[in-house]
Amino acid sequence: MNFRHSALAVLVAVLWGANFVAIDLGLHADGMEVPPLLFVAMRFILVVFPWIFFIRRPAVSWRAILGVGLFMSAGQFGLLYLAMALGMPAGLASLVLQAQVLLTVLLAAGILGERPSGRQFTGVVLGVAGLAVVAVGRSMVAPVLPLIIVLAAALSWAAGNIIARQARASSGLGLVVWSGTVVPLPLIGLSLLIDGPAAVGGTLAGLQVVTILSAIYTAVLGSLVGYGIWNWLLGMYPSSAVVPFTLLVPVVGMTTAWLVLGEVPSPAEVAGGLLLLAGVAIAVLRPGRNGATPGQRRWHAQRRDAAFAGDLGDLAAADGARLAAGARAAPERDAGTRP
Repeated sequence: MNFRHSALAVLVAVLWGANFVAIDLGLHADGMEVPPLLFVAMRFILVVFPWIFFIRRPAVSWRAILGVGLFMSAGQFGLLYLAMALGMPAGLASLVLQAQVLLTVLLAAGILGERPSGRQFTGVVLGVAGLAVVAVGRSMVAPVLPLIIVLAAALSWAAGNIIARQARASSGLGLVVWSGTVVPLPLIGLSLLIDGPAAVGGTLAGLQVVTILSAIYTAVLGSLVGYGIWNWLLGMYPSSAVVPFTLLVPVVGMTTAWLVLGEVPSPAEVAGGLLLLAGVAIAVLRPGRNGATPGQRRWHAQRRDAAFAGDLGDLAAADGARLAAGARAAPERDAGTRP
């Protein structure tokens, strides 16, 4: 990646890292506790409208759109927001959620039959060890339930990654917007059931400015801008050249949480976090020129040329040529990196 595109990848990591602090501020606005599922629904209303009227539906099945919406969006963020509402620190959440990379490797092996390499297996083992250390350290200072819920969010995200890989949408941003339509109504319904109509109505009637700004940040900068840049980069470069930048997300998340919220992780959490990040790095970093096989590099070069020409027909032709040539496997679009 050239310097400008690397800078864009760093920008995405910064946007996503700060996303966790924005969520925390919105959930606990001026002492007012916002129902987490309602807050997620607010975020995705802003993700969907008005953009759905301008962004074409991706050329994937409705089943894929439903699956991505349920797992990558509703499941991941519903559980993440719930955990943070129950007391999961923003910085630690940004770290633990990176377990989705390791879980994606395991799900891909079980569902897609993609046998993990020795490096990936080593990364998974190291990452699990790191999570165990974090869990022990967390249990010493606070209930471990929020940590378990964040791990469930990571698992939901990993399941969404598998569905997205199978769908192979040509427009990542289109998939984000259209799959977002799945989120608001079910989560509003669940919030009414769990929190009660009085709590939901009172929250909407007394929305704080910080909650509104948080929803706008997470929807526009976190989802639309972040994913727009990210999927554009993945369309131009091998995922192994792009995905490692997500290792900056917990660094930014924990730093901003320390500066803005005064969160200081325990020594055990830091040690476990370093083990987890090391495991993720081993799983996603690959040796070799630009981290890609010759076939992958040819495929990405074709997509880059077509993208510069602005011709989606060329993109489809490049994909067709690659498939017709009998490539052993499509390059990974995304090991799953979305907050």
